[in-house]
Amino acid sequence: MPHEIVSFDEPKLQEYLGELVRKTVEDALNALLDAEADQIANAGRYERTDERQAYRSGHYRRGLTTTCGEVELNVPKLRGATFASKVVERYRRRESSVEEAMTETYLAGVSTRRIQDVSEILWGSSVSPATVSKLNREAFGAVDEWRHRRLEGDYPYVYLDGTYIKRNWGGAYEGVAVLVAIGVNAEGFREVIGCEEGYVESEGSWKAFLLGLRERGLSGVRMFTGDKSAGMLGAIQEVYPHAMYQRCTVHFYRNVLDKVPRTRRKAVAASLKAIHAQESRAKCLAKAREVASELRASRLESAAKVVESGVEETLTYALFPPEHWRRIRTNNGIERLNREIKRRTDAVGSFPAGDAAVMLAAARCKYVAEGGWGSRRYLDTELLDGWDEREVLKRQS
Repeated sequence: MPHEIVSFDEPKLQEYLGELVRKTVEDALNALLDAEADQIANAGRYERTDERQAYRSGHYRRGLTTTCGEVELNVPKLRGATFASKVVERYRRRESSVEEAMTETYLAGVSTRRIQDVSEILWGSSVSPATVSKLNREAFGAVDEWRHRRLEGDYPYVYLDGTYIKRNWGGAYEGVAVLVAIGVNAEGFREVIGCEEGYVESEGSWKAFLLGLRERGLSGVRMFTGDKSAGMLGAIQEVYPHAMYQRCTVHFYRNVLDKVPRTRRKAVAASLKAIHAQESRAKCLAKAREVASELRASRLESAAKVVESGVEETLTYALFPPEHWRRIRTNNGIERLNREIKRRTDAVGSFPAGDAAVMLAAARCKYVAEGGWGSRRYLDTELLDGWDEREVLKRQS
């Protein structure tokens, strides 16, 4: 009698092959568990020997989620010895690769509920809220250690900025500031060197933040770049009196354009950019005077005053090597990082009291920094060897 030919459509074939792989993994793991039990007992099942160190006492069943799906393990029980499997760690319910994947998914910005849904689709069983909480605690432990790590070597350039996150503050849900710092190290690579809760961007908050960075070893800072938020400049002058300050040119443009009608902003923005397109600080200042005169001629007195009073703060970058200018005159890089923080924290909404908000912000910073972001050389810092920006300022004054 000829063999019956069973045909499968594509979905059924995939299901059949998936079950075949899952069953193979399950059988292999159970065989390995039995072999380990024999090794611990120093005797096979039902074997009579004087060297026996333990006796079999049946099995207990336990589920294990693998990348092939849920498998059922028959874990041997022993009398006279503890069975601690090297194949499957005791009490461990999931493969480490699955745990790592879930942790990375959470830090990448996926909500806890979405992780539960995705885990059921990918691995055949839903992750319990308790499991996700456990993974979060483990992940945040690593994040906290990273956040408070010792800073080694010099960081010639440091960028500062803050973003606001809603959390429970004294019984009311309000926005609190998370202060972030990026440093360019002596080798020219970027690092996230600080992420702390500051409540508000006041001088006291910035001072406490900078003192914390100094205590952790932040040194060799030649210039801070920031948006001139309330209190930032005063805090820098007090904690790092020898460092220079660069007001972010993009924020400066915004301050000027706030004083300009919408219909005129495109033309004024082009004039402002021309200021920082000059090849020396002196020429930048001359161009700024010209732009201020044009604004007055166009009856934009308020905008002209902002240019005149603030342009000098935006030209500190011109005291450093020209090859660095484009990347040190704004804090656009840290603003992009802040957008990543907001994308992740906005998915949560309002945070309870405690450090959950700043820890999630720091986790996002760590996740971004350990990707390609921090592995590319940002600046050729060898150009700073022998460079004296204060001497350049004297010559130009």
